[in-house]
Amino acid sequence: GDAGEVGGGDSVSVYRNSESFVDLCRGPHVPSTGKLGHFALMKVAGAYWRGNEKGPMLQRIYGTAWESKAALQEHLVRLEEAEKRDHRRLATEMDLLSFPPELGGGLAVWHPKGAIVRKLMEDYSRERHQNGGYQFVYTPHLANAKLFETSGHLDFYKDGMYPPMEMDNGTYYPKPMNCPMHCLIYRDRQRSYRELPLRLFELGTVYRYERAGTLHGLMRIRGFTQDDSHIFCTQEQIGDEIRSLLDFVLSVLRRFGFDDFTYKLSTRDPQKSIGTDEMWDKATSALRNALERLGVQYSIGEGDAAFYGPKIDVDVRDAIGRKWQLSTIQADFQLPERFGLEYVGADNQRHRPIMLHRALLGSVERFFGVLLEHYGGSLPTWLAPVQVRILPVTSAHEAHTATLVSQLARDGYRVDSVAADEQLGKIRTCTG
Repeated sequence: GDAGEVGGGDSVSVYRNSESFVDLCRGPHVPSTGKLGHFALMKVAGAYWRGNEKGPMLQRIYGTAWESKAALQEHLVRLEEAEKRDHRRLATEMDLLSFPPELGGGLAVWHPKGAIVRKLMEDYSRERHQNGGYQFVYTPHLANAKLFETSGHLDFYKDGMYPPMEMDNGTYYPKPMNCPMHCLIYRDRQRSYRELPLRLFELGTVYRYERAGTLHGLMRIRGFTQDDSHIFCTQEQIGDEIRSLLDFVLSVLRRFGFDDFTYKLSTRDPQKSIGTDEMWDKATSALRNALERLGVQYSIGEGDAAFYGPKIDVDVRDAIGRKWQLSTIQADFQLPERFGLEYVGADNQRHRPIMLHRALLGSVERFFGVLLEHYGGSLPTWLAPVQVRILPVTSAHEAHTATLVSQLARDGYRVDSVAADEQLGKIRTCTG
């Protein structure tokens, strides 16, 4: 193994499970499997060392252990239910999308029914942002390397970026994030304090390199679209803006059917961050104060922040009790500094704005997968690709069925019908 990569302390411990198997593992371990009265071995599968498809193939044994037989059984039932709700299976059965091998790993094509649901999600997002005072922007999928040098991505995020392309005597990268380009929009002309807060919004597609061994349906893919907004505000406005963002996030998530939330405040990793201690302290305090004024309990993720600022993560719990990290709010004093962003204040002096990053759904694709599993494929009527399905009993009803389909479609419903010559099992198929 790569013993030289093991860190985090002055000593390393190993566990000998038999004469031939020595486990280098964080633990904790029990002295004997006899102490584990309630466990189940789930499956055996191949896995690449550290998710790298160029590394050796290993055998991974999956198991689970619980404090009681009842807890174990409850967990196994949840796993069975999760398998039934797997978005990859549902997407195939419902003809929503697919992952053709010709595209490569982590890339999907959306079929008409899936595209309908996605458009409804995106249209709702646009409507809410327009009503919330956001201004819509569009940015390109590629950028010169100089942009990502300025933003710091090439120094702190290069492993998550795709290889560069050389053209026109320059180096270009597919964008991993939208924020540097939104900084350029802000910087394009002189700004006044009267324009702030300036709220920019984009459904922007980004590309992030994920190892083949880590890809998983829509939950972890290589190209995805973020409902990405960046708010430029003054120091005095930051508290109100973060509280407003939290209210906005919770309102939208509730509309999609989630009402069980948990919160995490992620703080600085000194080894993977830019900016001064003072900047980080200010940003972290602003986020902490917003959570405390909301009156919610929250956990601390030490060192889990992005390299440019602390963040609030909003997790939801789905219909079978699983937790999903969805929305993120980040306070950033770094990018305005690196891009030289300014505004003219009421004192006629130049000041540095604060930048707030916010992805509400996170990734549209991943949120689609979470939503599909939350509802087990039975999406709420306003999101369903087909809202009405008409079943003629005999061929004598087909003409009237066609008339009804046309009328309902004109009235704005998403409607289809089933051929009369299908077996009676069509009722079970259409309602199951």
